[in-house]
Amino acid sequence: MNPNLLSLLVTPGLLIASCAAAPAAETTAARWQVGTPIVTYWCGPTVDDRVARQMIEGGFNLVWCGEGQLDLAHRHGLRAMLTDGLLSPASLDNAEQRQKLEALIERVRQRPALYAYYIIDEPAAGQFAALGRLVSFLRERDPARLAYINLFPTYANNQQLGTQGDTVTAYREHLRQYVSVVKPALISYDHYQFRLKDDSKEYFLNLAMIRRAAQEAGTPFLNIVQACTWAPDTMRVPNTNELRYLVHTTLAYGAQGISYYVYACANHHGSLVGLDGNPGPLFHALRSYNPEFVAVAGQLQPLRSLGVYHTALKEAGCEALPPDSPFRPIPSKSSLTARGFLLGLFGSQATPSHAYVVNLDYRSEATVSLAGPDRLEVFNAANGQWAATSAAQAELKLAPGGGRLVRVVSPAK
Repeated sequence: MNPNLLSLLVTPGLLIASCAAAPAAETTAARWQVGTPIVTYWCGPTVDDRVARQMIEGGFNLVWCGEGQLDLAHRHGLRAMLTDGLLSPASLDNAEQRQKLEALIERVRQRPALYAYYIIDEPAAGQFAALGRLVSFLRERDPARLAYINLFPTYANNQQLGTQGDTVTAYREHLRQYVSVVKPALISYDHYQFRLKDDSKEYFLNLAMIRRAAQEAGTPFLNIVQACTWAPDTMRVPNTNELRYLVHTTLAYGAQGISYYVYACANHHGSLVGLDGNPGPLFHALRSYNPEFVAVAGQLQPLRSLGVYHTALKEAGCEALPPDSPFRPIPSKSSLTARGFLLGLFGSQATPSHAYVVNLDYRSEATVSLAGPDRLEVFNAANGQWAATSAAQAELKLAPGGGRLVRVVSPAK
């Protein structure tokens, strides 16, 4: 989560249809599962009753806290990510610290709010063996909880990643080693694309590589997106349309979690909430974005991401929509923009039954007439209801950076 990595981008030459909180994790689960799709944040205030109520209002369902706040989180119906200095590989190499870690796990594993143990941010490949031992240690003692690790973005250099080669080669090897050695239950990463005067060209490359790694590992993934600036001379604060774009593109690639950098943090500007506790424009926007994310991701959770395609954008990682795609925009009836549309295709089998369509123009509304293989229905993420169309075609009006989910009407209907 180190924002200094963003300097690499600007150096010349170079995972419920309401905003109610999700239920706490079930302590009787054999192995950790996502459950309600994850909505969380990076760097927030100490959780008290006021903060908990504010986070619920913003549609967040996973809060970061210490052992002392677990019962408070449960009282508000929130899931908790536990932070504690004992949650480190070093604890396994010291008899006294290991005993303390054992005692910590024994105390907290029966607490119903506990959802995850926070381990580390952006480790290099050389740390994976030790992290794998810790993840295995925690899984043996508390299999119902996630051991949470966040990974570097594609713009980390070889030294930071601990691997060699160009961007794709080094990052692919970093992901391969992480999955094979650590054996995570979820893959989390961050990527911040909004520079002061333009956008990073690796956002979709990073999404595509994480999606592929998660599919190969059989795990869900979570995307940490930019919601502030920490370097006003090089990075801009996203506006509400740009934040919507981040939410909906994350959904189209099949994520089951989203996190925002940052909630409230010193030396960061334009954050969701100020250090005085007052929410800003991005927080108010998330009051609708976050419940929509949970609603759509919940619909997609039992399905498999079968493909992610771009109708116009040709940046690294962008795959063109095949001419024989079962879902496709009708050009003569759709907005034609330079960035075009993004289509994420999903299904329980090899044939797509669902499509998530995103307007990649985060400055203007767009309309799309989407053709499908059979009669379609459109999901209303605000109320969780499906509305059938009269034909194998759906007329969609998309907000700047917005998206809609459609599916083929079941023959049983």
